[in-house]
Amino acid sequence: MDRAELAEVLRTARARVRPQDVGLPSGTRRQVPGLRREEVAMLASLSVDYVVRLEQGRGPRPSSQVIAALAQALRLDDDDRDLVFRLAGHEPPQAGRIATVIRPSVLRLLDRMADLPVLVLSAKGDVLAWNPLAAALQGDMSAWPQRQRNLIWQRFLGSSRCQVGEDDAAARASVGTLRAAQARYPNDPELARMIRGLRRGSPRFDELWREGRSSPWRTATKSIAHPELGTITLDCDTLLLPDSDQTVLVYSAEPGTPEATALDMLRVTGLQHF
Repeated sequence: MDRAELAEVLRTARARVRPQDVGLPSGTRRQVPGLRREEVAMLASLSVDYVVRLEQGRGPRPSSQVIAALAQALRLDDDDRDLVFRLAGHEPPQAGRIATVIRPSVLRLLDRMADLPVLVLSAKGDVLAWNPLAAALQGDMSAWPQRQRNLIWQRFLGSSRCQVGEDDAAARASVGTLRAAQARYPNDPELARMIRGLRRGSPRFDELWREGRSSPWRTATKSIAHPELGTITLDCDTLLLPDSDQTVLVYSAEPGTPEATALDMLRVTGLQHF
């Protein structure tokens, strides 16, 4: 690990990113170019102190998950992302492994789709990014532990709001998605670890896994149990990103329906409680 060079690269990358590039207000009283350290910490789901220590060349060696989160927060392209991985003493994401770093162009798309709840998922269902309206709908996903920030894990072992009213076909589709991912990424260690954990922890998942069926992400209707608004049933469309094998989930409602009114309320309230 080259702490001094990593610190320099992170500082200069932070200075290049404008607040409006990541959906933050630019304001008029900024004393530093680019993002503040507090903003980088928020975007990467890290503590401010941890970001400060990295930029000062101090502290322990960051994990590959932390480097991936920072690369995403700083909107690094593939070359710069690979550089920070190597400076931190890690090999960049390899061929045959599930991609967990989102291209900057996809993040810009996420910023533009501010009036609908939108998430970006990896090939195995990891929630890689989401916009504020998605957090208002499904809860603060940054509070989920990193390895549990996965829609399939949440469905069988977690407390996701998206489990309400889903039929058996939805559970089968989730398991089929993982089986399809395993066929494409047989050597991905995180995918293998996740499948083992689900089979041990959820008898229902293990039963469906042994059926041996495969299924991609598909457009469906999802019901979400919101703590203040009650159960909201929305259309959930999937947009595929073939280059990275990632999926963009977009929730919407037909205009004039109670569900559309609920989304209008969430745009105003965000994560606040009524």
